[in-house]
Amino acid sequence: MSPSPADRSRPVLPQAVQRLLPARPVLGFAVLLTVLFALSYGVGAAAGPVAPGLHPADGSRTGGPGPARDGDMGGMHGMGGMR
Repeated sequence: MSPSPADRSRPVLPQAVQRLLPARPVLGFAVLLTVLFALSYGVGAAAGPVAPGLHPADGSRTGGPGPARDGDMGGMHGMGGMR
């Protein structure tokens, strides 16, 4: 016996659930972004660090454990704090 036309047009999800889900193109775009992010992360992890010992040509290294200077902006005399 063949199914009636009403059975074939019956939605898989209830109407309330369908209203909460975003449109199919939005879901497709989100899935595409997720796949592209995962691929780019995998390629980056496989490539490893690009230049682990990179530092400026003058030999000074930045990004050490402490600040390079005491935080003074220079040329801002008299701005040392409230007294």
